[in-house]
Amino acid sequence: MPATLRPRALRSGDLVVVTALSGQLAPGEEPLLARGVAILERMGFRVRVSPLVDPAQNRWWASGTPAEQADELNALLRDPEVRAIIAHTGGQATIGYLDLIDLDAIRADPKPIIGYSDISLLHMALYAQTGLVGFHADIATHGFGSDWYTLGDEARRFELVDLYTRVLTKAEAPGALPAKEAWETWRPGSAQGPLFGGLLNRLVLLQATPFAPAPERFEGAVLFWEELRRPVSRIWNDLHTLRLSGVLDRIAGMVVGIPTEITPHEGGGQRADLRDVVLDVLGRRDIPVLAQVDFGHASPNLPLPIGVRAHLDADDRTLSLIEPAVVEG
Repeated sequence: MPATLRPRALRSGDLVVVTALSGQLAPGEEPLLARGVAILERMGFRVRVSPLVDPAQNRWWASGTPAEQADELNALLRDPEVRAIIAHTGGQATIGYLDLIDLDAIRADPKPIIGYSDISLLHMALYAQTGLVGFHADIATHGFGSDWYTLGDEARRFELVDLYTRVLTKAEAPGALPAKEAWETWRPGSAQGPLFGGLLNRLVLLQATPFAPAPERFEGAVLFWEELRRPVSRIWNDLHTLRLSGVLDRIAGMVVGIPTEITPHEGGGQRADLRDVVLDVLGRRDIPVLAQVDFGHASPNLPLPIGVRAHLDADDRTLSLIEPAVVEG
C-alpha cells in the first residue's frame, strides 16, 4: 500500500491551472469561470486556463475523449512550472481515463489536484494507486465562481479564502475547520484517522474497478461522503454495498456532508430520511457520526485533503485537520 504522498506547498506567485478534468465549460459559464479565477488570484497564485476549458471543446457529456482528457492532465502533471491543478467543474467522465494517467509523473512531482463531485473519483483512485493527497474542495466555476464567493457573507468568505490559502501553502496542521452553522451529532463519540471519501456513488463505482482502494486504506479512517439527486433508498443500497465489502467494519468515524436534493422515503405510513437510513445501515457499530458538515454540492466547500489525519468529535461537533496537507519543497 503506497505511503501518503503530500504535494509541495504552494508559494505566492506559483502557477495553478484550471482544467476540464470531467465536464465541459457550458455556454454562459464564462463569467463564473472569470470570477473563480479572480478568487484564486486573490489567494496569491498565477492562474492559467487550459485549452479544454472552452465551450467549443466537448464530446457528449465531457470536455473531450478520455484520451484527450488524459493527455491534458498528463501534460500538466509533467510540467514543472504547474504547481496545482484545479477542476473547473465536475461531471461524468473521470472513470473513462483512470487507466491512462501517468502515475509515475505523480510520484515524481506530486501536485495538489482540487475539486469535488466526479473529481472525487479521481482523488480516491490516485490516493489508492500512489498515496497522493487529493483535495476534495471547491471547483472553479460553480465553486469559487459562484454567487456565494462574490455576494455571500464577507466575513465567512474571508475566513474560507484564508483557510484554503493556509491548507495549500503552509506545511502545518490547519486545525479545526470552521463551521458556518452548528453541525449535527448523529452518533456520539470521537475518533482520529486519515480522511477518505467523496461523492458516495463514485466511491461505490470505484469499488468495481482495479483502482479501488485496498481494504487496509479504510482501517481506522474517517470516512466522509456526500450525495445529490438520489432517493434515500439508493443511499441505503450504496451504504450496504460498503457494509458488505467490509468498509464499515474498518472505519473509525463518519462525516456526512450537506445533502442536495435527497428525497426521503414516504410510503405505507412510514417515513425515512437520510439520518434514518445511515443509522439503520450502521446498526450497532460504535462509531461517531457527524453530519451536515460544510461540503457537498452546495458551495462553499471546506477543503478536505484525502489521506490527512483528522480528529472527529461528534460530541463537540468539530472536525480538525491534525496533520499538514502539504510539505515544504
